[in-house]
Amino acid sequence: MATILKTEKLEKSYKMGKLQVHALNGVDLEIEKGEFAAILGPSGSGKSTLLNMLGALDRPTSGRIEIDQIDISKLDDKQLSVLRRRIGFVFQFFNLIDRLNATENVALPLAIENINKKKRQKIAEELLQIVGLGKRTQHKPSELSGGECQRVAIARALINKPHFLLMDEPTGNIDSKTAKDLMRLITQLNEEKDVTIVMVTHDTKIARSAHRILHLLDGKIVSKGDY
Repeated sequence: MATILKTEKLEKSYKMGKLQVHALNGVDLEIEKGEFAAILGPSGSGKSTLLNMLGALDRPTSGRIEIDQIDISKLDDKQLSVLRRRIGFVFQFFNLIDRLNATENVALPLAIENINKKKRQKIAEELLQIVGLGKRTQHKPSELSGGECQRVAIARALINKPHFLLMDEPTGNIDSKTAKDLMRLITQLNEEKDVTIVMVTHDTKIARSAHRILHLLDGKIVSKGDY
């Protein structure tokens, strides 16, 4: 399989007052196309910082990140902006726009790219069908459950046909039963649609849905395992 994500000796430091905080301390990882990998670690281990690096949302202090064999440190801000449109982001808090219905929320990235309204709505509705919300397309976030809102967020993340999905605690804001249902959907997307997924979580049970678990502690990957 082709390697879609790769880091070498990845480091990230920042100042907090007079303290120098080392969020990442030499992270080496490879994610293959079609893989579902979980990055497991406690709060403060560097999980979200690593995800921001992988999503080109922040630049490392040192080290190397490759996306589709492109060293992203050599890209300027405009090139990085274009690259980010091909990365799907799913967060713990759904980041949906309250005044827009499910279809409009999902279609928003295409609206930003000036895709005509009829076409983007059709694509959005097809994605909502895939995530199990074919009958909720006109509902606004306030009319949806937490699990349904996260499904809308996943559909939105898929609309630009991303190289991969990055998920930051996707079940952290929903109850355990809904979380199980959501993880079934995420696994289905990976297995049936060949969506590459990197998910960070502090929850061991959630991490076990992945093909492989990378344990992150104090900014370092301390073990890797297949499950």
